[in-house]
Amino acid sequence: MARTGHGPLTGIRVVELAGIGPGPFAAMLLADLGADVVRVDRPGGAALGIDPAYDITNRNKRSVLVDLKGEDGADRVLDLAERADILIEGYRPGVAERLGVGPAACLARNPKLVYGRMTGWGQDGPLAQRAGHDVAYLALTGTLSMIGKPDEPPVVPANLVGDYAGGSLYLVVGVLAALQHARTPGGAGQVVDAAIVDGAAHLASMIHGMLAAGSWQDRRGANLLDGGCPFYGTYTTSDGGHMAVGPLEGQFYAEFIGLLGLADAFPDRWEPARWDELRAALAERFATRTRAEWTEVFDGTDACVAPVLSLREAPHHPHLAARSTFVEHSGITQPAPAPRFSATPVSVRSGPARPGADTDAVAADWDVPGLRPTPHD
Repeated sequence: MARTGHGPLTGIRVVELAGIGPGPFAAMLLADLGADVVRVDRPGGAALGIDPAYDITNRNKRSVLVDLKGEDGADRVLDLAERADILIEGYRPGVAERLGVGPAACLARNPKLVYGRMTGWGQDGPLAQRAGHDVAYLALTGTLSMIGKPDEPPVVPANLVGDYAGGSLYLVVGVLAALQHARTPGGAGQVVDAAIVDGAAHLASMIHGMLAAGSWQDRRGANLLDGGCPFYGTYTTSDGGHMAVGPLEGQFYAEFIGLLGLADAFPDRWEPARWDELRAALAERFATRTRAEWTEVFDGTDACVAPVLSLREAPHHPHLAARSTFVEHSGITQPAPAPRFSATPVSVRSGPARPGADTDAVAADWDVPGLRPTPHD
C-alpha cells in the first residue's frame, strides 16, 4: 500500500486562536494527523508561563502574531478563517463575538467553515459565564466522586480526564464529523459546542448503565473498576514501588494467584464480603519483593500485572520502546502521535511553534498578505 503525505488530514487547514489546555491539545492532535494548523498568538507572554520551546502542544503547528484588540486584528483572523476548513477557539461565551471573530462573522466569510468552541461549561446554561477548571467540571458530572478511596477525599486525576479526554478529544471528534458534513453535497459549515462537562459525563456512559442495572454502587471504592475490587488495583512492593493488577477473567486470575504463590485462591473472590480479606492477603504478598522482582515474575504471562512506571521511566519500557510510543524531537522526549495509519503515517514533523515565527510563510502559503507586519507593528 502506498504511503503518502504527513497524515490523513494533509490538506486540511486549521486556525487555532491561542488559549490554554484543551484547545491547544485538540489543535495539536489535528496537527499530528497532518493538518496545517496555524496558531494565532497574541503579542506578549506564553500561556501559563510555559517556555514556548517546551510547549509540546504546539508541535507540528505554525504561529502568527495578531493583536485581536488592535485596529485590524479581527480582519486578519477573518482572512485566515476564509481560507480555513476548521477554526478552534476557547474563550468564554461571547468573547469571540466581541472581538469580531465569532461564528457569524467567520461563517459569513466562509460558509463551509467548521467553528469549534472549547469550554468547560458550554455555550449556554447557568454556569456558562463562570470561570472553572478541570477539577470543577469533573466534580459536577459525578466523575470525580468515583476516584479515590472510600474513606478519603476524591483524588484529582491530573487534568487528563476532563480537559483532554472530556474536552479535547470530543472537540476533535466533533469538528471532524462536522467537516465531513460540510463536504457532503449540500452540506454547510456549523458551530461545534464542545463542553468538558458534556464530554466527562459521556465518558461515564457504561458506569451509568451499570448504576441503573444495580451492578454499580454510587460510592467510591466499592466497585469492580474503581479500586474497590482487590484484583483490580495497585499494591506496594518492598522497595516502595507499585504493581498494577487486573486479572478479572477466570483464567487470568488463576495464573495470577499461581504466580503470586498464594495457597488460598479465594474461589469466592466475587463476593464483596471477602474483598477486604483478599486485599490484605495480596498486599502482604506483594510487600515481600521489590517492584523489579515482581515484574520479572509476571513478565511474559497473562496474569494482567504491570509495574507502575513514572513519567521518566515509561519511555524506556521494552514494549513502548519497541513501538516508539515515545520519540525525541527538538531535544524533548514526548509521546508520539497516535493513533497509527498504514497508508498515511503520522510523525512529529516540527518542534513547538514559536509565537509569530511563521507569519511570512503562512501569509505566502495561505495568500493572506495582510498578515505581514507593517513597519509600525
